[in-house]
Amino acid sequence: MRLIVTGTNGQVALALIERGAAQNVDVAAIGRSWRPGLDLADPATVASVLSAVDGDVIINAAAYTAVDKAESEEELATRINGEGAGAVARAAARRGVPFLHLSTDYVFDGSLDRPWREDDPTCPIGAYGRSKLAGEQAVLRENPGATILRTAWVYAPFGANFVRTMLRLGETREEVSVVADQHGAPTAALDIADALIAIARKRLAEPANPALSGVFHMSGGGEATWADFAEEIFAEAERHGRKPVRVRRIGTADYPTPARRPANSRLDNSKLKNVYGVALPDWRLSTRACVARLLQDSN
Repeated sequence: MRLIVTGTNGQVALALIERGAAQNVDVAAIGRSWRPGLDLADPATVASVLSAVDGDVIINAAAYTAVDKAESEEELATRINGEGAGAVARAAARRGVPFLHLSTDYVFDGSLDRPWREDDPTCPIGAYGRSKLAGEQAVLRENPGATILRTAWVYAPFGANFVRTMLRLGETREEVSVVADQHGAPTAALDIADALIAIARKRLAEPANPALSGVFHMSGGGEATWADFAEEIFAEAERHGRKPVRVRRIGTADYPTPARRPANSRLDNSKLKNVYGVALPDWRLSTRACVARLLQDSN
């Protein structure tokens, strides 16, 4: 199996390259450095580039992900996450290959007191969420057979993310203030990659199965607040010889940001398990593995 993946430096794209190599899956990661370059900010580049690359499944992992910056760059975010995603979906439809698209919990407003299901009403509260919802709509319009996978709180041993930030702060601080009233599930990019490979294989094995298309939720098992996540990171770091770091639990109001975050980002992943037989590991296990790898790599 050969996967064509948009994006070369993002956490999920890098994770797919790594996990693909471990599972005998060829991954062609395509981005702006490709010649000719693929730039979702310029959707006109998409069709010609993707038509020149051989592959069995196309995965759109490229996105504008600067949540706060999107508040002042909504037009650019929408061009990449909306029009660009639609262009990739259209190219996959023309080629007749399965298409997987990554989306986000930010399409919801966070107001429910239970995990969000796929059929719950979308109502993004920020520019990033609006741009990703525009992408979902464009994908389904251009490619009704697409599989859209919403995830949340993504981290990896590489790239810019919460785990690496906490470990960096923990080197010089005895206490770190972290928001404790936003709820979700940390999701490892390496787990996302394993799931995407399994989903791609099933799409190829059952090309006529309509149940495999549509919107699915895919986040780490269990739930946490950002403060819980930080405490787990520091606890694992301490087990590897780092000094103890306290987490000071604060409210969202104590840490103002340009973009509002959903108070409840928990996703109900039962549909993905029922249809695809895929369930991501508990977030604690994957967090510990990520921290251990980062600290081992730094020694």
